[in-house]
Amino acid sequence: MNAKMLVLTGAMTVLLAGVGCSPLAGAPSADHMDVAVSIDEFTTSPHISRDIVVAQGGVLTVTLGANATTGFSWSGDATIGDPAILLQTETEYLSPKEQGVVGASGAQVWTFDALEKGTTSVVMEYGRPWEGGEKGVWTFELTVTVS
Repeated sequence: MNAKMLVLTGAMTVLLAGVGCSPLAGAPSADHMDVAVSIDEFTTSPHISRDIVVAQGGVLTVTLGANATTGFSWSGDATIGDPAILLQTETEYLSPKEQGVVGASGAQVWTFDALEKGTTSVVMEYGRPWEGGEKGVWTFELTVTVS
């Protein structure tokens, strides 16, 4: 085998070895974490708490089941204990049609950037937002540690 072929074979071996060690596409990693809670989970337990670790500079996505046709909705802005640690960058409601499932419930999705190392809380409330409407019927509290 000539030197050029030997170098090429070595390079291919390194590339293939790296592919075998890489995380699966779409799999959560410390720099992108996904948290999801369905409506079924909230009907069983209306006040849910979770803990999660995300890397500094990473992204956190929280998806909570919702059904806008009932008049109930999640608060658009999450309550963040320490905004120096975590920053909400986006929120959107996904209707069942947008999710490709007709007749199902929708979902509210929040996206956060992990800014600084530390621990903070994130709280979302589900209720009827108008004056006199029920508040905090469902709550979701997430303790986020940015490492």
